[in-house]
Amino acid sequence: MLSMTIDGKPVDTIDAFDVVNPATGQVEAQAPECAPEQLDRAMASAQTAFGEWRRDDDARRTAMHALADAVDARQGELTELLVQETGKPLGVAAGEVASAAPWIRYYADLEWPRRVVQDDPSALIEVEHRPLGVVAAITPWNGPVGMWSWKIAPALRGGNTVVLKPSPFTPLATLLLGEIGAEVLPPGVINVVTGGDELGKAMTAHPTPRKVSFTGSIGAGRSVAVNAAQDLKRVTLELGGNDAAIVLDDADLERTVGTLFAFSMFNCGQICCIPKRIFVPSGRYEEFVEAFGVAARSLVVGDPMDPATGMGPLTTRPQYERVSALVDDAISSGARVVAGGKALDGDGYFFGATVLADVAEGVRIVDEEQFGPAVPLLRYDTVEEAVQRANATCYGLSGSVWSADEDRARGIAGQLECGTAWVNCHALLPSHAPFSGAKHSGLGVANGEDGLRSFTEQQVVHTARA
Repeated sequence: MLSMTIDGKPVDTIDAFDVVNPATGQVEAQAPECAPEQLDRAMASAQTAFGEWRRDDDARRTAMHALADAVDARQGELTELLVQETGKPLGVAAGEVASAAPWIRYYADLEWPRRVVQDDPSALIEVEHRPLGVVAAITPWNGPVGMWSWKIAPALRGGNTVVLKPSPFTPLATLLLGEIGAEVLPPGVINVVTGGDELGKAMTAHPTPRKVSFTGSIGAGRSVAVNAAQDLKRVTLELGGNDAAIVLDDADLERTVGTLFAFSMFNCGQICCIPKRIFVPSGRYEEFVEAFGVAARSLVVGDPMDPATGMGPLTTRPQYERVSALVDDAISSGARVVAGGKALDGDGYFFGATVLADVAEGVRIVDEEQFGPAVPLLRYDTVEEAVQRANATCYGLSGSVWSADEDRARGIAGQLECGTAWVNCHALLPSHAPFSGAKHSGLGVANGEDGLRSFTEQQVVHTARA
């Protein structure tokens, strides 16, 4: 059993919990259950390490490069664990692991000069950014390694230390990342603890952290915000979405369907910012429906370790049951099943790549975030109608517009009420571009210089000269 990492050392526990392989539905491993006193030790370790870590920016950058190199050196082990605990196809898991080190290097190399707002004979006024302290980070089960790098890289670059908890569904790769970090970073800079919801609540309510960075559901995000507010902790919350993709009447069918379908099924549909509602003009609806069906029926669903597999299982049993229920509800409400529509026979949490037509608002799979391999195609008559319907939701993470006319598409994208609006693409997330949600899809910002700034607090240094 992998160990937690506290103060740079492996830490075992009395209690443990099972980790299930979603491709088999069987217990794959056990993970340590963090005790309350161990969480206190992790927080104390991070607080002690903060005193030195915050002081030397050059040393932090050097240490982050060493961390990136260490992660790169263990890609094979991390990928194997990620496949076991998430069910991602081998290539998808390898891609997620490979993205971690470049993300760390981006922040290590990010130049972030102080800002001068006045420099004249009367005064020098500069705006600087100082670290917050200890960051409590909680990562989701759909992208454990990717979200680890998203959270620790800007936190460390900003001069903070971290206590991080992965989802109890997918703790294995993160536990190994804790061990890797302990090999190259000063003790206490990154602590990794594992456990269930009670541990997460204890972390967000703990008096030591000055910031909470959380990725997960809206309901869980509300609880995090309430707990953090008691101590006026800063928060960054990325809480999922129900992304709309609006296809315009001049969109290229082959390119649009190929890209939208690939994104909607990526990671078995378990990504917050992928197309989850696709709006198609009435005049081209049936040809798009047919093309989506062909794409779905050609997708190979199966063993994540088989190179031929295009999509693996859903990662958790609760999500498998939820997707099944949403699809059944849509069918009972009159949706036309173009492809898929049911769970696959055999072990594990496999569900067929599903395309649903003749469905609209008022059906759960349209109104809610399905987070699975089932995409509804919605018919619209006017672009104004499509935009209004796309915006008629509590979600506001991202969306996209597809057209041969880039300027026209950009104008429509600007009308979408979401944090990121893509044109002729979707779910592209470079490290230098800020990422945030509108409405119930989150608070705060991740990634880029704006994301780094969110792990600091502003300080004005005002020097009088006259």
